[in-house]
Amino acid sequence: MSHAPLAPLGSHALIPKAELHLHIEGTLEPELAFELAARNGITLPYADTEALRTAYLFADLQSFLDLYYALMAVLITEDDFEALADAYLARAAAQGVRHAEIFFDPQAHTARGVALGTVVEGLSRALARSQERHGVTTKLIMCFLRDQSAESAMETLEAAKPYLDRIVGVGLDSAEVGNPASKFREVYEAAGELGLRKVAHAGEEGDPGYVWEALDVLGVERVDHGLRSLEDPELVARLVRDRIPLTLCPMSNVRLRTIDVLEDHPLVAMMDAGLVCTVNSDDPAYFGGYAGDNFHAVGEALALDHERLRELARNSFVASFLDGSAEEEELRARYLAEVEAYAFDAATD
Repeated sequence: MSHAPLAPLGSHALIPKAELHLHIEGTLEPELAFELAARNGITLPYADTEALRTAYLFADLQSFLDLYYALMAVLITEDDFEALADAYLARAAAQGVRHAEIFFDPQAHTARGVALGTVVEGLSRALARSQERHGVTTKLIMCFLRDQSAESAMETLEAAKPYLDRIVGVGLDSAEVGNPASKFREVYEAAGELGLRKVAHAGEEGDPGYVWEALDVLGVERVDHGLRSLEDPELVARLVRDRIPLTLCPMSNVRLRTIDVLEDHPLVAMMDAGLVCTVNSDDPAYFGGYAGDNFHAVGEALALDHERLRELARNSFVASFLDGSAEEEELRARYLAEVEAYAFDAATD
C-alpha cells in the first residue's frame, strides 16, 4: 500500500494555506524512520520501508496510536527532531503551506527518557530557519496526552517553562473517548496564566459533549477536528457566533474510520452552516497525504469550486495564531492577499 501523494496535484491543491493541525511525530515517513533507527542503533520490527507501510492499516484511533508511539523510539537526539521537522517543512512548502502551527507531544518522549529540552531544541533549530529555507513561518504548540493523568500534564507544563519563548500554546490529543477535557481544567487555567494560547482535540470520535467541554471548561480558541459538531444545532450556533475555528483533517477521518469515504465528509454542510472550517493533514506520513493532498482529495470528492477552496485557505490564516504584533499582522495580511490573488489553473484542476 503506497502512501505517496495523490499526484498530480492540481493548482487547487497548491493555493497558499496555513496548516493548523499537524503532529510533528506523525510526519515520520518510513524512510526517515529507518534512517534514524540505523543512526541510533535501533532495530525496527519490519523488514523494509514497504513492510512498515503495510503496518499502516488501522482499525481505529487506538490501533493507529499504538504504532505511532512505538515508532517514536527512533527519535532520540536533537538532530533527530531537527531532521523530522525539516523534512516536514520541505514537504509542506511544496504543497502550498506558508505558515505551520506544529503540535508536539512531550510526554511521549519524556516517558522513554528523552528530555523535553532535547525535543524543543531540536525542533526549534529547524523552525528557526524555516522561513529562510522553506518560505514557511512557524509556531510550536505543546500537546498534553489526554490518556495520561492531569498531574503528568501539569508536570509537563512546569518543565516547559524554560522554553516558553518558543512555545505559543497548548493542546490536548491522543485517545479522546473516556478522557474528557474537564480532567485538564487546572492545567489549562495555568497555561492561560502563562499567556499560552489554547486548543484541544474534540469531537473526532467523541460526541458533541466533548466539544462543549473544550469550549466551556478549557476555554479553547480553536477546536481540533470538531467533526461531530453538526450533530448538535446548539453547538453549531455557539461555534458560529463565537467564530471558533475547526481544524478538520479529512484524510485522517477516512483512515481512522470516523467516516467511511471522503464523499461522506460533512465539510460542505459545515461550511454551509457558517462554521469556520480549515483543512489540515493531522499525521500525514500515516494517513497518506500532506496539506495539499488533503485539499486535492476533498476538492475532488466534494466537488469544491474555486471559491470554496479559497474560503478554506482564507480561513486557515484567519484562524492562525499570527496576531498581536504589527509584524505578524502584516504577515497575515500578506498571506491573505496571496490567497485572494491566487490564480487557479483550469488545465490542471
